[in-house]
Amino acid sequence: MHIRKNIKNRSLWAIAMGIFFLNSCTKKEDAFINRKVSFNADWSFHLNDSIVDKDTIGASTKWRTLDVPHDWSIEGKFDEKSPAGYGGGSLNGGLGWYKKTFKVAAADSTKITSITFDGVYRNSEVWVNGHYLGKRPNGYIGFQYEISKYLNYGDKNNEIIVKVDNSKQPNSRWYSGSGIFRNVWIETTDKLHVGLWGAYITTPKVTAEKASLSIETTIKNQYKEGKKATVTTTIFKEDTKVTSVTQDITINAGENQVLNQTAEVENPALWSDEKPELYTAVTEISLDDKIIDQYKTTFGIRDFKFDLNKGFILNGKQVKIKGVCMHHDLGPLGSAINTRAIERQLEILKEMGVNGIRTSHNPPATELLELCDKMGFIVMDEAFDMWKQTKTKYDYGNDWDKWHKQDLIDQLLRDRNHASIFMWSIGNEIPEQWSQTGVEIAKELAAITREYDKTRPLTAGMNPPVNMNIDAVTLQFEKKDVSINPLAGSGVLDLIGYNYAHQTFEHHLKNFPNTPFIATETTSGLQTRGYYDAVSDTIKKWPVRWDLKFTEGNPGNTVSAYDQVQTPWGSTHEATWKIIKKHDFLAGMYVWTGFDYIGEPTPYEWPSVSSYFGIVDLAGFPKDVYYMYQSEWTTKDVLHIFPHWNWKVGQTVDVWAYYNNADEVELFVNGKSVGKRAKKGDDLHVMWRIPFEAGTLKAISRKGGKVVLEKEIKTAGNPSQLKLTADRSSIKANGNDLSFVTVDILDDKGILAPNANNEINFSLKGDGKIVGVCSGDPVSHEPYKGTKHTALAGKCLVIIQSSKKTGRLELTAKANGLKQASIVITAE
Repeated sequence: MHIRKNIKNRSLWAIAMGIFFLNSCTKKEDAFINRKVSFNADWSFHLNDSIVDKDTIGASTKWRTLDVPHDWSIEGKFDEKSPAGYGGGSLNGGLGWYKKTFKVAAADSTKITSITFDGVYRNSEVWVNGHYLGKRPNGYIGFQYEISKYLNYGDKNNEIIVKVDNSKQPNSRWYSGSGIFRNVWIETTDKLHVGLWGAYITTPKVTAEKASLSIETTIKNQYKEGKKATVTTTIFKEDTKVTSVTQDITINAGENQVLNQTAEVENPALWSDEKPELYTAVTEISLDDKIIDQYKTTFGIRDFKFDLNKGFILNGKQVKIKGVCMHHDLGPLGSAINTRAIERQLEILKEMGVNGIRTSHNPPATELLELCDKMGFIVMDEAFDMWKQTKTKYDYGNDWDKWHKQDLIDQLLRDRNHASIFMWSIGNEIPEQWSQTGVEIAKELAAITREYDKTRPLTAGMNPPVNMNIDAVTLQFEKKDVSINPLAGSGVLDLIGYNYAHQTFEHHLKNFPNTPFIATETTSGLQTRGYYDAVSDTIKKWPVRWDLKFTEGNPGNTVSAYDQVQTPWGSTHEATWKIIKKHDFLAGMYVWTGFDYIGEPTPYEWPSVSSYFGIVDLAGFPKDVYYMYQSEWTTKDVLHIFPHWNWKVGQTVDVWAYYNNADEVELFVNGKSVGKRAKKGDDLHVMWRIPFEAGTLKAISRKGGKVVLEKEIKTAGNPSQLKLTADRSSIKANGNDLSFVTVDILDDKGILAPNANNEINFSLKGDGKIVGVCSGDPVSHEPYKGTKHTALAGKCLVIIQSSKKTGRLELTAKANGLKQASIVITAE
């Protein structure tokens, strides 16, 4: 395709003409036809001055230039009176406008040009050269408009305008973000081409020796006459050609034709969470021996089932799903999608032992699914947080009747080739689940889902599937006084999805003797990283009841980082995992949540503005319970002791240890043993209650008398210096890549000062920018988009983004009374 933009005289021409070669796909001298190019750069943006402004723009409107993806809400101030409420992160929505001018080469006037938005939150409306293209209320699903007939070609300008209306609040139970927060693409094709999301590849039969492929391709003919063409689909493993199938077709003018092809792959490399092998299908359409269209589809070959008694079976092997739920925001970056930021989250989770992601509670960014394909995550792809009945005043329930079918179909078409997706969820905690109305809606959604994909089971997050008094669960089972949730009992679902109700898990086979189990959402444990209550072995339910205002709590809206605080509907982290690990028929779980997210600061309200649920905090720093999962979910040697070792002399301190691959742990204070501890029964940690004595806390884990690991925590002196550590010291000079720099506050001996909360100022030299700062503190009201931030428990994060220029980026951190630090990041 050929498209140019003229904002600030910068050109996209070189990018648009960029091509790459794919070995063995076409003749060696042929270039791959790159149908799709980024349309992210150089938009003009205007945010109405208040959420009650008229929704118009004019000659006097003030614009600023930026690139998308963009989230304008994250740029604002935290506001106690925000219509979004503390559930929405106390950040305002509003109404925004985006516009962009561009040129299209005259040579493209005979082709089809379309614009694709991966996600706009929310109520987007689009115009090209004054022609209205349409509206999409749902902020989480991608959509495409063909714009060929409205374009000016050659030297004339074109203008696209996008109105985004997120002014009616609240419309979400968490932080949504606002704006064109996912990628935008321009796609140019021949009039005969593979349609949008037009290839669908399934593997009807898979063995270690052979896999059969079924390839369904939708071909669109937008010529005014019929065409005779040849369609070839070639399968590649990396750059190696595996097999190919060719078929001649005759397609009428204006027709969409579905072409079915079959192929076989010998000795297939099977996709798994441990070894995520991927294949690529390249579909070529030829007219008169000339290739006019090429379309790539990434897929995986795997065999799986959910078994009533054995749980999840992948490629013949029983695999426990050890998953987490994730919201779509990227912490201090807000909801504006960034591939490296998602990748970092997944890397941190993979290191913990996570092998599953639930996309709560909406269609995710395509980039997340692509990374899950490559990195090996078992994904539950979720469509809706509500159906027709609303949960907040202005949410998607108001758009349900008109849009739910189209949005669900688009999600299925977009996502169904991803190897990482193993189940579809049609809803989360839907109010209608308790009525026959909900059953009828579920039947409709199930029929749509199975029409477009028959290869994956269907579930929903029900709360709970067994309708009972959870507090009296044992008594009720003894009396057999149990009623089934109407949706769970309808037979519509292939998997019974449990949100919480962990006390009922062991009775699943009694209640649902014909339908396998999946824990769609579990736990809801609460922690503030680095804060510890004095007594750790008491369980606290905060709030006491979900519908009662929380009036207790700790100073500063903190929550103990020992695994001792849970919501009334949930459990501690250890409690639910103990049950899941015990029984084969429990296929697995998705913990609420992997990372903290903006909004929903349970158990607190304002001034808290982000969640406490995460195993990892908002900045990406693991909380202590991370290591419990790592000790259980990985085979690597783990020994983690906590809390820090800075207390008042004589103060009694509970010391916990998470460990594995060992028989016992011995704890020493300043070289003196305070005892050995070993896990008994189903224990997942050991504990010592000892008086604080400044110096060194040391733990040694042993197996068969031999040392496995040693860990030390030292008492820190007064904070005296800063230390900067980059997750990557070399990044790509592409304008998108990121380096996440951890800032540690240390004493003069280099020991982390665990109680330090200094304000840190940042500056950057070179062609890059600071795009986010964060400490993980749920109560902080400091802007995420700034150059200073206050540390939490001695740590802070600053995020550096590259420009499109190579060179040296030097970040400097300063704080009053502390020795400054600098670090160099290279953009290449």
